[in-house]
Amino acid sequence: MKKEAKLTRTILTIGLLVLTVSSATAQDPKEIIRRMEDNMRGDASYSEMTMKTVRPRYTREITMKSWALGDDYSLILVTAPARDQGTSFLKRGNEIWNYVPNIDRTVKMPPSMMSQSWMGSDFTNDDLVRGTSSVDDYDHKLLGSETIDGVDCYKIEMIPHPETPVVYEKVIYWVSKSNYLPVKLENYDEYQELVSTILFREVKKLGGREIPTIMEMIPQERDGHRTIITTHKMDFSINLNRSFFSQQNMRNVR
Repeated sequence: MKKEAKLTRTILTIGLLVLTVSSATAQDPKEIIRRMEDNMRGDASYSEMTMKTVRPRYTREITMKSWALGDDYSLILVTAPARDQGTSFLKRGNEIWNYVPNIDRTVKMPPSMMSQSWMGSDFTNDDLVRGTSSVDDYDHKLLGSETIDGVDCYKIEMIPHPETPVVYEKVIYWVSKSNYLPVKLENYDEYQELVSTILFREVKKLGGREIPTIMEMIPQERDGHRTIITTHKMDFSINLNRSFFSQQNMRNVR
């Protein structure tokens, strides 16, 4: 009986230790962001999207394709409308390039251009092409929990490292506790003023994973302005290598 009691206590101790370690890992804000990024991106991915830019007097829509390999390589191709077809954006590490087919020219984008509007939308170049890493280029702080539209979320503050070239001086993420997906994001400037809000909605299974299929950017001080990106297709099984993400392929990818 003593041996059985000792064995039971040992098993309970191990079980409690595992639960404690798992709980600590889940509560680590950097790990939460890492899991969120992995769920959204995977090792490699291909997607097809529509971006609708809404203004008080008009609405503009473009379609695009995107390829990504980890956090360092991405390629976005605009497929419509006709006047923008073939425009592409390439990220390789910290370098970002833009190819404009109308003038057959490839331009390296300096840091000063990262805060500019992407294709006339409310997203900046940095929002879409991602010149920084949400995991490696920020300090993370868990601010607590908050419910957003009925979803229980971790609330995480992200402050960029001093040497990191960024558009925003602070980012706050709300990440779902149940599936580690983004629910809401707020961007702040150097004066700690809210610049914009991104809402993530309509979680669906695409490419074998559940992801939010709608991402809506709402600028803080522009009434009637918003930009909505809808993802129609995702493939997380695509085989990509670094050679795919080249300036030459910016011109040829379809």
